Amino acid sequence: MNKVLFGLLGLVMLVCSTSTVAAESSDVIVTVDSSSLRFSPSQVTITEGQAVRFMWDGQALAHNAVADDGMFDSGDPERDVDYRFVFEVGTAGSYTFVCEPHASAGMVGTITVDAAPVEVVEEEEEPELPAENTPALSLVSSLMVMAFATTLVARNGKLEDMN
Repeated sequence: MNKVLFGLLGLVMLVCSTSTVAAESSDVIVTVDSSSLRFSPSQVTITEGQAVRFMWDGQALAHNAVADDGMFDSGDPERDVDYRFVFEVGTAGSYTFVCEPHASAGMVGTITVDAAPVEVVEEEEEPELPAENTPALSLVSSLMVMAFATTLVARNGKLEDMN
């Protein structure tokens, strides 16, 4: 029993970790070019449901990525950052973001989020079912109830004759 439980738990963990990796494989990565104080790439286009991942490590200067409208914020400027933001359905538009300590040096970027394609689901028409003949079912039920009642009355009659 324990082996089955642990096996099932292991399978669930494998499925969960696989879906996480698959979700992150479509992420758009934005890094930092410290030599020119620029995001790389500085302009990206994604579709609703996708994520932008801001990643850098070992930088000489601390950086962050903050949307002008407050949509996302990677936090305080750091030399090592791994921040991921998912643009959910309904967030289509253009978002300008900056590195707060280096905004005056032109360290800005733009994320354009395209609307997710609308899935058209065609409904299948259910075939019209022929009308059921329910009186036959009622007739059979009625006959069964009558047979049961007759049997019950006959037994009661035999019991009274025996007393």
